[in-house]
This record gives sequence, C-alpha cells and structure tokens, in this order.
Amino acid sequence: MNFNLSEEQIMIRNAARDFAQTELLPGVIERDEKQQFPAEQIKKMGELGFLGMMVDPKYGGSGLDTVSYVLAMEEISKIDASASVVMSVNNSLVCWGLEHYGTEEQKQKYLVPLAKGEIIGAFCLSEPEAGSDATSQKTTAIDKGDYYLINGTKNWITNGNNATVYLVIAQTDPEKMHKGINALIVEKGMEGFVVGPKENKLGIRGSDTHSLMFTDVKVPKENRIGEDGFGFKFAMKTLAGGRIGIASQALGIASGAYELALKYSKERKAFGKEISKHQAIAFKLADMAVQIEAARHLCIKAAWEKDQKQNYDLSGAMAKLYAADMAMQVTIEAVQIHGGYGFVKEYHVERLMRDAKITQIYEGTSEIQKIVISRSILND
Repeated sequence: MNFNLSEEQIMIRNAARDFAQTELLPGVIERDEKQQFPAEQIKKMGELGFLGMMVDPKYGGSGLDTVSYVLAMEEISKIDASASVVMSVNNSLVCWGLEHYGTEEQKQKYLVPLAKGEIIGAFCLSEPEAGSDATSQKTTAIDKGDYYLINGTKNWITNGNNATVYLVIAQTDPEKMHKGINALIVEKGMEGFVVGPKENKLGIRGSDTHSLMFTDVKVPKENRIGEDGFGFKFAMKTLAGGRIGIASQALGIASGAYELALKYSKERKAFGKEISKHQAIAFKLADMAVQIEAARHLCIKAAWEKDQKQNYDLSGAMAKLYAADMAMQVTIEAVQIHGGYGFVKEYHVERLMRDAKITQIYEGTSEIQKIVISRSILND
C-alpha cells in the first residue's frame, strides 16, 4: 500500500484549498442566511476545471482520477458545502453518467459544456413517494414513437433552478417495474417543464433545491440514455459513484469544523490556560482527529477502487455511511468546544453542523447504506 499522494494530486488539493479560502470564504455566511446560490463562484469553479474533473479532456474535462476529486471535494466542503454539492452532482451524477452511458451525440451536445462548467446539470430521481425506494417511480415517460411524453413531479432536486440539463428517471412500462424505467435528458425551457419554489432548508442553504413539475413534456427519443429499460440500472450505477462525492463532502465539513475548533482551543483561555490544555478538550480533539482520518481513508480507498475499475459499491457505501455519521459527531463537538461562540453564525461551526445533517440523508440515507453493506457482506 502506498499512502503518498502524487505531485499532481497535491497540486489539485492545494488549488482547491486556495480557491475555497480566496473565493468561497468571503460572503459564505451571508449566502447561507440569504439562501443565495453561489453563481459567480460556481462559474469560476467551472473555469478552473472543478465541474468536470474526471471527464476525458476530449469532452472538455480535466481527465483527473477520482482520488484527486475526493481531495478537491474535501477542501471545497471545508468552507462551503453549498458550492461543493453543485460540484458533486455535476461531476459524480451528471457528467459521469453521460460519459459512461451516453451516445456520442449526447456527449458532444451536453457533456462538453457540462464538463467545461459552461452550464450545470441536475439529477432527477427523488419523488414525493419515491425517495429511498427508487423503484416506485410515479413520473411517467410514455413512448410515443419518436419521442417520450413526461408527466410527474420530482422532489429535492439539487441545482433545480440553475441547471440547464436534467437527467430525469421515469417509468415507461409499469408492468416491467424497475426494468421499465428510462433515463431521459430534459432541457430547461422545454414546454410543460416548470421549476417549483425553492425549498427553505436547514443546511446547504446556498444550494438551490426545488421540486420540478412535468406536464406533457415532449422529449426526443435520441435523449434517452442507454437501451429501453436501462434507467433504473443507470441511476443505481451513477449513485454508487455519487456516494464517494457525498462522503468526501461530509469529510470536508467535518475537517473544516475540526480545524476551526483546534484553532479556537489554542486561543481561548479558561481557568488560567488555553482550553486545549484541559484534558476534556484535548480528548475531544483527539477523537475528532481519529474519526476524520478514518473517514479520509475510507473515501480514498473507495476512490482508488473506482480508479482501478474494481467494484466500489461496498467501499463507497461504507465511506458515505461512516463519513456522514462522523461529520455530525465532529461538528457537534466543534460547536461544543466553541461554547457560546459556537452558537453564533460568525464563527462558522453552527453552519457546518447544519450542513453536515444532509450528508446522512441525500444520495441514499444512512439506512440505505446499511442495506447495501449488509447485502454485500451477507452475499459474500
């Protein structure tokens, strides 16, 4: 085992860290309070190649490995999880799915501008009655010969209003159940496609999360991804990689909170000495450091397996489960170490604690990850 990062990986990590500190940190609290989408910052991320990191350069991407992506996600997430979730969805769910399963025409038309960050994408699976149970798709895509007619509603869609390209999972043949589901590329502005109000969320408040409504939306047959009935398999394969992105986001949220708590503990004095010199605080910091390092290894292992073209379903689920739960524990402790200051917005840790919660929920809840893990170990 080689735990050393390559020069390129270190360079990517440092570039992401510099960007987060110089471009994302200013105004991050205000964006959170106002639920303001970081449009200007996302545009700069696209120009720097952060929105198509793993895409082949011939399609406008950076051609980097998944480990580099994990490192960059951690650094961006330390500062602004609302920006990093845009990065995660565009990289892991939209670009990856199109590059691996799209036609050459789809890649040229949609993947190239997505990878370059000229536009951003959205992945539309969840519904009012189909969250963790992704097989229960009520959104329909009726085959009309040379086009599909989409009707239904999608919930909790990241980049809901700011996306240009939407990968929509819909049921074409209910009798075939999950084998009758298709994945279709829908463009913003198609007739009958309406973006609902923005959700008022606990965390990642800068990210625009919306419901989407489809009423007789006509989608050309050439916008279907893969063969007829491939949609559910497409969604599951895509989400397997998405777990690595969200695990990395959780890791970054936790490490950001830890760094703030460590710094504060060396400055704040109580009973005549820095609170870091009190065993109660020192032991908290020790536990946090161990948990973060364990999560980092799980994330990088899953990323490495993906890069080696091994099966990463189990490692990705483990990374997401552990990192998400760890992020909640670490951010709560970071607030505790800050005491009363941790409860006010200007110290950042309360926002990181709120942001951490969603990592236990989206792209497969912690309970779903346990199903994936248990099935894998029991069928081994």
